[in-house]
Amino acid sequence: MREMILILDFGSQYTQLIARRLRELNVYCEIHPYSSIPALDNSLKGVILSGSPFSVKEKDAPRPDLSKIIGSYPMLGVCYGAQLLADDNNGEVAPSGTREYGRANLSYIASDSTLFNGIAVGSQVWMSHADTIVKLPDGFNKIVSTNDVEYAGYYIEDKNVYGIQFHPEVYHSDDGMALLKNFIVDICGCSQNWTPDSFAEESIKSLKEELGNDKVVLGLSGGVDSSVAAILLTRAIDRNLYCIFVDNGLLRKNEFELVLEQYKSVGLNVRGVDAKKEFYAALEGISDPEKKRKAIGKAFIDVFDREANAIEDVKWLAQGTIYPDVIESVSVKGPSATIKSHHNVGGLPDKMNLKIVEPLKSLFKDEVRRVGRALGIEDSILMRHPFPGPGLGIRIIGDVTEEKVRILQEVDHIFISGLKKDGLYDSVWQALAVLLPVQSVGVMGDERTYENTVALRAVSSTDGMTADWCHLPYEFLSKTSNEIINKVKGINRVVYDISSKPPATIEWE
Repeated sequence: MREMILILDFGSQYTQLIARRLRELNVYCEIHPYSSIPALDNSLKGVILSGSPFSVKEKDAPRPDLSKIIGSYPMLGVCYGAQLLADDNNGEVAPSGTREYGRANLSYIASDSTLFNGIAVGSQVWMSHADTIVKLPDGFNKIVSTNDVEYAGYYIEDKNVYGIQFHPEVYHSDDGMALLKNFIVDICGCSQNWTPDSFAEESIKSLKEELGNDKVVLGLSGGVDSSVAAILLTRAIDRNLYCIFVDNGLLRKNEFELVLEQYKSVGLNVRGVDAKKEFYAALEGISDPEKKRKAIGKAFIDVFDREANAIEDVKWLAQGTIYPDVIESVSVKGPSATIKSHHNVGGLPDKMNLKIVEPLKSLFKDEVRRVGRALGIEDSILMRHPFPGPGLGIRIIGDVTEEKVRILQEVDHIFISGLKKDGLYDSVWQALAVLLPVQSVGVMGDERTYENTVALRAVSSTDGMTADWCHLPYEFLSKTSNEIINKVKGINRVVYDISSKPPATIEWE
């Protein structure tokens, strides 16, 4: 049985970061809202209570029933979690004299504390709280302090429960990973054996058992998630996986042919469908971004449904859903208002009456890539930049025409090929070109031109939640701009987007 650490989420911005840190330590963990504690079994090795934007002194502060956990499993309360445990046991939590936010240094560590084993006085930690514990309950022992916070950490006698008023999961806590390792290994007894190889092996075995001889259909996008899901399923059920790769006319230049050939070369049972004309017809005259997305989504569902129905006795629809999608849909704040319909193929399960299988739903993006490597998938697939489901349709500002797509494909091809040729591609998280509905005067030779403007964008990020614009070399930008203007008819001006997220988004639409 796979070992697990349960993370109860109280709405902290750092909750996913806790999970990512534990996964980096090769320990499987799951995030669940504090209001929806899952059934507890022998696989559970310990529990972490996250921070929260709430105060324990608020009337409607989150207060789950932890009676079945405390004393039965090791527990670590982080920030709000620590304050909640103190407040629930007749300790005293009060507003801080000044908001405790930012770097602090440990000034006292109990010499016998297992949680702080190997961590020295002076170690930097990251504080982020407006309340503080001013009196510990009976049976709570102080184990760590900072200059401003006396009870920065405590241990509950005979309960194997710890609380800390700082965030070990953030980069600014120097020994945060050491503390988390002390908790999960020395206190919880985790064996740290959850690896990409073990995940692939376990998944293939469980998929074989779950799917048996049933047929499964999967819509490939050319991206990392659907590609890894397809390989994983193929290892489990071989030719009973039927992959459909739709050319919506909004892919990158030559991408349909190149990716289709690549899929076939790795042994996928894949059918390519040329549906460009259907998508262009569906998009005719539409300029509003949301209406474009819906038109593209509906056209995909119609095409995919038609192709899938041509396969007899299909029982399952496979999807490349990953863990952030799952977390978002069951977050403390409630289901997201805008689930990625292009990723989750919204509308198909009901329409086709199929059961859903999501082999990657417990993985973060970086873990998907590691599992892909364990499966032997080439970096040319695994390290591809993210590409939106609606494709170039949302990189053409205004209405979409076949000619505009052709122009943008040429621009995008020059930009992306240049990044690869100059060794810059892997240092960029996502690069794209946007065709603007802006025309300007230009001069080419002795001719006056009045043509379109294109914007280039390249960002660095880890998860797409925040992003900074990439400081690409001036020489590269100059060379790329000249090549685009000289080779792409219809473009006479190139600009570079230097906006970060937030406040801008990565895509323009």
